[in-house]
Amino acid sequence: MPATPTPTRYTAVTYALMRFVVGTLFICHGAQKLFGAFGEPAATKPLMIAGGGIELLAGLLVAVGLMTRAAAFIASGEMAVAYFMAHAAKGFWPIANGGEKAVLYCFVFLFISAYGGGLYSLDTVVRRASSLANADDAAAEAARVGRHVTATGPRV
Repeated sequence: MPATPTPTRYTAVTYALMRFVVGTLFICHGAQKLFGAFGEPAATKPLMIAGGGIELLAGLLVAVGLMTRAAAFIASGEMAVAYFMAHAAKGFWPIANGGEKAVLYCFVFLFISAYGGGLYSLDTVVRRASSLANADDAAAEAARVGRHVTATGPRV
């Protein structure tokens, strides 16, 4: 029987920490390109400026866990494009062509896109608030028509 990963009590916290750190590092790359932060000159080429904008915004969204799947998917795509445009022509292996950071970001963001925001994210806060609002609406409608409502939904 194949081994399946078993979540531990630290899985959600560790994932949130990883998502936050990766997002924050991506923000730094965007700030570097857009504003010349961290001792590097700001980008002047339109494609690099666009990349900096994606990195800043997607990094922020991933770090806080808001619209995480979409932001991470776009960031993953940006890193794939960056790899093939800037690194692949220099050789096959990422370690030899300087593209290992682009490949790592690409696949970490692809994983985050598949996994979602996780338990400690603004996506979860928004989803819970929406769920509570829908439950309140259902209870109000049930009271209006005279039905009893339980935690699992209306009971006729």
